[in-house]
Amino acid sequence: MRVRVRVIVGILVIVWLAIGVAAAAQRDYFAGQPVSCASVGTVALTIVTGPLNYTGLNPKIACEIPQPSQ
Repeated sequence: MRVRVRVIVGILVIVWLAIGVAAAAQRDYFAGQPVSCASVGTVALTIVTGPLNYTGLNPKIACEIPQPSQ
């Protein structure tokens, strides 16, 4: 019984993340943009939120990387 539950949960997680990848692809997040902290974070968050993207959720991340001192 426990093995069956784990399999079902595993399949649901894979489907959830696949829907998130589809949402990110539809928003052209994989289209050769310059890689920055914000763009990587936005893509990751879009994938993790999965089907919630289709309910109107449009996650965005804003971050700044500290510049080295001169």
